[in-house]
This record gives sequence, C-alpha cells and structure tokens, in this order.
Amino acid sequence: MTSRPLVSVFSVSGEKAGETTLPAVMNAPLRPDLIQFVHTNMNKNKRQAYAVNIHASKKVVASSWGTGRAVARIPRVGGGGTSRSGQGAFGNMCRGGRMYNPSKTWRKWNRKINITQKRYAVASALAASAVPALVMARGHVVDEVPEIPLVLENAVESTKKTSAATEVLQSVGALDDVEKAANSKQLRAGKGKMRNRRYTLRRGPLIIYKSNDGVEAAFRNLPGVELCCVDRLNLLQLAPGGHMGRFCVWSQAAFDELETLYGKEGKRIPFCSMTNPDVARIINSDEVQNVVNPVKPGQKEYAPKRNAIKNTDALEALDPYAAAKRRQQGELEAARATKKDEIIKARRAKKEAKKQYKEQGKKFYEKVSVQGDVCEDGFTIE
Repeated sequence: MTSRPLVSVFSVSGEKAGETTLPAVMNAPLRPDLIQFVHTNMNKNKRQAYAVNIHASKKVVASSWGTGRAVARIPRVGGGGTSRSGQGAFGNMCRGGRMYNPSKTWRKWNRKINITQKRYAVASALAASAVPALVMARGHVVDEVPEIPLVLENAVESTKKTSAATEVLQSVGALDDVEKAANSKQLRAGKGKMRNRRYTLRRGPLIIYKSNDGVEAAFRNLPGVELCCVDRLNLLQLAPGGHMGRFCVWSQAAFDELETLYGKEGKRIPFCSMTNPDVARIINSDEVQNVVNPVKPGQKEYAPKRNAIKNTDALEALDPYAAAKRRQQGELEAARATKKDEIIKARRAKKEAKKQYKEQGKKFYEKVSVQGDVCEDGFTIE
C-alpha cells in the first residue's frame, strides 16, 4: 500500500492538533466467526475449578437387599424404628442420594488456542474498531465523536485526575458512552449477587495508551471505562462477548505503535484471499473469457441416468417382477379411483333426485298443517 488515509489527532481540549497515518492493521479482513471462536476459548481460561464433596450423600450405611424380595436392587438404609430405614440411598434417583456423574476438579477447564488465530482475531478486532457502523451497531453512543478511530495527543497519558479525564472525554464527545454505561448499572439476576458479582454494567470506551504516566489512575474509576496498554492488546477487551466493534480511544503514541507491532518488523498482518468475492462476475468477465479455451466440438452427450425408483422401465431392467408388481399396483389404484368416482357420482344423482320433490313436499306439509275452526258452522249438544 503506497498511501493510507490520514487520521486526525485531537488535543485534550477537543481541537484538532494534527494528523497521523492509519496503521496497516486497520485494513485487516473482518472475521466475526474467528473472533467468536477465539473469544469463546479465551474466556474459559479464567474459570476456577469446582466440584462437589466426594463424600456427599455417601455418609450413610446402606446395602442392597439383593434379589428375591420383589424390590429394586438399589442400596437401602439398614436398621429399623424410623422412616429412613429401608429407603434407597447413594443412587442419583434416590432422595438424599449423590448427583449423577459428580463434578471433579480435574475437568478440562482451560483451552489451548492457536497463536496465529489469536493474532488474526486481535487484528480483525482492531480493524472493526475503525468502522463507525460496527461501533454503533455494538451499542456505543458515538454520535458526538468527531472521528473514528478517535486519536488523542500524548498529553492524555499524563492525565492524573478523574475530573480531568471526564473533561477530556467531554471535549471529544465520548462522555455520552460513559453515561450510557453508568445508567445501565443494575442488580444481577440470580445467585451471582451473593458471589461478588452483584451488579451488571455495559461496556464503555476502551482507553489504549503506550506509557502509563497517570492515565490508569485517572480513567479507571469511570463506570464502563477500561484501559489497556498497546503492547498487551487483549481480545476480551477489544471484542467483549465476541462482538467486534469496541469504541477505542487511542493516544497518538499507542496508535503509531501499531505500525511497529504489525508489519514487516512485527506480527504478520492478515490479508484477504480475494479482494472481490463475486466469483461469477470474475469468471464471466471479458478478461477471463478471452484467455480460457473455447468449448471443444464433438463432445459425446450422454443421456441422464434413469432412476429406477421413479422410472418403471428402468426398474424392469433390474427386476422384472418388481416392475410388474408396481404396474399392477398402479392399475389397482386407477381402478379404485374410477370406482370411487362412480360411487360419488351415484350419490350426487340420488341427492339431486330428492331435491325434485322437496318443494312439492313443503307445499303439502303447509296444506295439511292448517287447522280449521270446529265451531265455524256452530254445533249442538244432544
């Protein structure tokens, strides 16, 4: 790459103080699948081993009654005079029994990760932090930030007071993201409240510096803000949760140090295998079609192979009896369909014949339903 875009450098007061070159690692390919894979495995390496007590549910004396008593052969508590005697013990299906497959401290807690994959994931996460759309999609509030990546002059590394750090973030429009993280603080759901994890908090900006001249003490007390030395870039901070696009605030020295860490003298920068992934367009382009061999004439065309499962003639060549059986079955189905049509037709004709006399029957019913007056002509009682 002969020339790269320039990135503005801002002073601690928020004014533009200069420019610097965008590091080559910021053009690394974006690999969310690789970032997710590496993050998942790295996140397992800080777990603490746990296991149940090896004597849990094993302190009772119990033995099986054996066969011949029409009960299960699970160990049972001995003795008498109490409801506990005769109850099953030890098994995972028993009340007061041990768990199934008790957890052990020698479980495989840690995961080894390919160092090339880790470097690729970190480079990809750095490149994603320079894309404003990905930073906003991750949830960071960067509407007032003048430029992404956000680079501040080296004076930010000498900040020693939290009040001064707040003013620096306010001047460059990054304080909104800190307030967003502070407002998100809430009690954790579940038993983590009792285990020194009482609150949850969204992630805010990541401050990346080269030398700690007080910047750690100044920014560490702001909610959601994390700090990282450029020599110790960590994927767990660059892509929390395996989601790339962390909002990073760089010091100029740390930003320029990326040229030393990645490149000819440092770690290899990953590159895309293809700059244009539209393979169909490449193959059909004039440049490729002009050099490929033309279609060779006289090629023999073969008829497609007939499927014996669908084609009865193909089945006859393999098994004449199966073909005859299939044909016979088809004839029977056709006969059933014809017979069914005849039955339905006869039923409909019978129904239509009944409709002819329906109107006549209604009139007759109305006529015979009329009630006469028995006293119309008078009557005498003898």
